[in-house]
Amino acid sequence: MLRWTRAWTLPYRGIGPSSSSFSRLPIAPSSSQGGTEPRSLLDGEAASPPLVFLHGLFGSKTNFNSIAKALAQQTGRRVLTVDARNHGESPHSPDMSYEAMSKDLQDLLPKLGLVPCVLIGHSMGGRTAMLLALQRPELVERLIAVDISPVETTSSSNFPNYVAAMRAVDMANEASLSSARKLADERLRSVIQSASMRQFLLTNLVEVDGRFVWRLNLDALAQHLDKILDFPARQETYSGPTLFLRGGNSQFLPPSHYPEIRRLFPRAQMQTVPNASHWVHSDRPQDFMAAVQGFLA
Repeated sequence: MLRWTRAWTLPYRGIGPSSSSFSRLPIAPSSSQGGTEPRSLLDGEAASPPLVFLHGLFGSKTNFNSIAKALAQQTGRRVLTVDARNHGESPHSPDMSYEAMSKDLQDLLPKLGLVPCVLIGHSMGGRTAMLLALQRPELVERLIAVDISPVETTSSSNFPNYVAAMRAVDMANEASLSSARKLADERLRSVIQSASMRQFLLTNLVEVDGRFVWRLNLDALAQHLDKILDFPARQETYSGPTLFLRGGNSQFLPPSHYPEIRRLFPRAQMQTVPNASHWVHSDRPQDFMAAVQGFLA
C-alpha cells in the first residue's frame, strides 16, 4: 500500500549541509503548499531503484506532486520529490552552483537509503542530475534530463528578466497575501506576458512574520544565474542508460546540442513530446509519464 506523504524525520537541514552559510526561511503554515518539509517520499517496493524528481529554476518539489503519486502507484516504486537549495522549503545559501546542488544530493540520497536511484530532473534539476551522474555514477541507476542539455542556454532563456522583475516588486505596504499577489502580478505583467508563467512564479510569494516575501533566494539566483544557465566543464562520462526528453515547442534542447550530449552520455536516447513547451511535465503529463515508464521498462 502506498501512502502520501511520509516526511523523513532526519534533523532539519533542507537538502544541504548544516552550516552557518545556510539560513532557514520560516514559512507560515497558512502559506505552505504541501507541507513544510523540503522533501517528501512515497513508499514503494524497496527492491526497485527509487525515482527521484528534481525541479527546475523557480520551482519546488510540489511541481511533481501529481506525477509522483501517479508513478508511485503505476510502478510500485518509492518516489522522492525534493526542494533544491534556495527554493521551496530548503534553506538559503549564497552558493547556487551545480557543484553545491550535486553535493547536497550526494549527502542526502545515501542517508535516505535511496541509492542507486533513477534521477529525473527538469531544467536546472536536469543539469544537477547530469552532474551528479558524472561525478558519482554509482549513485545513479539511470538518468532522465527533461528539456535541458549540458550546453549553455542563455540565448533561449528569459530567466534573467524574471529575476530582475521579481526583485523589483515592493510589497512592504500590502495588508494581505492576496493583495500582495495582485500587486506582484501587476508589476510582473510588463515583463512576463504569459499569465501561466506569472502564476507559477507567484507560488513563491509567501507571508513570513507578517511580511510578504519571495521564498526564493533571489539574491543568490541573480548572482549565479550565468552559471545556472550553463553547465560545468566535465571530461568524465556517465555510461548508464540516459534519456533526454524535450518539449516539441521548446528551444532549450536543439539538435546542435546532441554531440556534446553523446560525448558525456554515450548511451543517451533522445525523445520529443509533441505540443509541449519547456515545462513538459506540466503541459503533457500523460505523455511525460508514458515516456518515463517506457524508459524504465
